[in-house]
Amino acid sequence: MKIFKIEAGTFYIDGGAAFGVVPKIVWQKRYPCNDDNYCKVTMRCLLVETEGKLILIDTGTGDKQLEYLKYYGFEGVINFDTELEKLGYAATDVTDVVFTHLHFDHCGGATRYNADKSKVEMVFPNATHWVGEEQWQNFLEPNVREGDSYFRENMDVIFEAGKLKTVKNNTLICPGFEVRLFNGHTKGQLVSYIQLTDRRLVYCGDVIPLAANIPLAWVSSYDIFPLTSMEDKKKLLDEAVVENDVLFFEHDCYTECCTVVSNYKKHKIAEVYTLNEILNK
Repeated sequence: MKIFKIEAGTFYIDGGAAFGVVPKIVWQKRYPCNDDNYCKVTMRCLLVETEGKLILIDTGTGDKQLEYLKYYGFEGVINFDTELEKLGYAATDVTDVVFTHLHFDHCGGATRYNADKSKVEMVFPNATHWVGEEQWQNFLEPNVREGDSYFRENMDVIFEAGKLKTVKNNTLICPGFEVRLFNGHTKGQLVSYIQLTDRRLVYCGDVIPLAANIPLAWVSSYDIFPLTSMEDKKKLLDEAVVENDVLFFEHDCYTECCTVVSNYKKHKIAEVYTLNEILNK
């Protein structure tokens, strides 16, 4: 198995939104912000080569809506052809794309405008694109709060090409790579569990977007069902403590991975790692 992180760009979110009801005087000790109260976050994707498959988890925002979304201050948005070439692959080599969910910063990079901008095309034309069934239905008929996070041009061409596969239950995509369903931030999120030699790597997505979001009550204001977010986060963390899972953070600019412990029913970071440190242990 080979695993690579791909940094797909950064953007800024309001600190109050990132940590919900937690006061700034508390959260700013764990995650920095600028003078305007904005926190810099990243879009950290994961590429996994295993069992004859090349699997990409999430794709960042892409460049189709950057002008419309300019208030987020996107920087360093990548071209996947270029980034994959650096790793010795091509976009046509990708066999599977796993979307944690379909908010623009997680799926937008899977499609792009063609050279003359006359139509949208798939970036990974040979890949099966996986998404939770409930998330797909939520995308098609979004609630008022999520409506601005979904863009049909991000997904329609994938669906029309017959390259979309929805997940109704926890699913083994291939030996050592399982996707599990979680709710709260939105419906039907997919969390990837990747079996390493002696432990698992858990791609948390927006179930736990930042290491600072590990405390159960520290859920973002973006979460549609905050109590469900806390319940499902607890399930993930409780198992992570028992199994010594390594959590991989998609949005945290400062912490890539960590393990967790539980003291007096509170979850805390045990050790912090980079992905390379985990893979080379």
